[in-house]
Amino acid sequence: MTPSRPDVVAFDVNETLLDLSPVRAALVEAGQPASLLGTVFARTLLTGFAAATTGTWCRFRDAFDAALAQESDLSPAARATVADAFGELAPHPDVEPALRRLTAAGVRAVALTHGSPGVAEAGLSRGGITPLVERCLSSEAIRAWKPAREVYLWAAGVCDVPPQRMALVAAHGWDVQGAQRAGLTGAWFPRGERTYPAVYDPPHVLAGDLGAAVDALLALPA
Repeated sequence: MTPSRPDVVAFDVNETLLDLSPVRAALVEAGQPASLLGTVFARTLLTGFAAATTGTWCRFRDAFDAALAQESDLSPAARATVADAFGELAPHPDVEPALRRLTAAGVRAVALTHGSPGVAEAGLSRGGITPLVERCLSSEAIRAWKPAREVYLWAAGVCDVPPQRMALVAAHGWDVQGAQRAGLTGAWFPRGERTYPAVYDPPHVLAGDLGAAVDALLALPA
C-alpha cells in the first residue's frame, strides 16, 4: 500500500497522548519502586493480548490489576487505588500543538484505545484540548484489544472512512504494526520505546517525535 494523506488520524492514548506519571506516583505512594510501572504495564498488555489471542477477553483495568497482583504484594484495595490513577492522566506537552496542526489542516483527530472508557476523555479535558479530538474510541465496546485487526477496522467504520484514509499514530511498535496490517497508514515515534522493532513491517512514517509524525502524515500525497 502506498500511504496517502489521511482524512482521519487516530491516536493511541496511554503513553502516546497521555503521560502515565500519575500511575507511577501512585505506585511510589503505595511503597513500590517507580520502575515497577514499566513491568506492570508490559504484563498488562501481555495479559490482554493472551486473552484476545485465545478467544477470550478482559477489561484493561482487570488485566492491570492481575499484572499488579503478579508483580507486587499490594492488597486489592491498594491495587485499586493505583488503578484509579489512570483517571488522573494528562497530555504530554507536545500533544496540543500537534493536534492543533492537524485540525488547522482540516484533518479529523480521534483517540483509539483498548483502555478503560473515560480515561482518554478525562485526560484530554484535563489538558484543555477536548475540542481538538472528534471522539474517543475504546475497543472495550467490541470486547477486543489492539493490535487485533478488528479494532482498527471498527474505528474506521465508526469514523465513516475506508481504512486507507485513516492513520494511526502510536509510540508502540505493535500498535503501528496492527494498524498497517489492517490497511491503515501507520506512524511511529519514540516515547517509551527507543527503536521500532525490526521484526515488524517498516512503519509508513518513522519520526523523531509526535510533532514530526503529524507533519509527515500531512505531507503525504492526497
